[in-house]
Amino acid sequence: MANIVIYTKDYCPYCVKAKQLLKIKKQEFTEIDVTNDADKASEMVEKAGGARTVPQIFINGKHVGGYDDLQAANDAGDLDKLLAS
Repeated sequence: MANIVIYTKDYCPYCVKAKQLLKIKKQEFTEIDVTNDADKASEMVEKAGGARTVPQIFINGKHVGGYDDLQAANDAGDLDKLLAS
């Protein structure tokens, strides 16, 4: 199973969609809520190369991006390959 980390905020509809897609793929993930945690938010921005929006998704240490990037990878058939790597 892939090692997935997803940085989220509690009021983010795209975070919900990203988590739903990963659940459909039967993937477990570690969720890091940065809603009220400046240290975790700073950690996310650093790991994501400056991206400040949520969600920020990492699969096996690789930065995938946000929900749109995750969905695009799924649509292109690349998400399954990434999850299997």
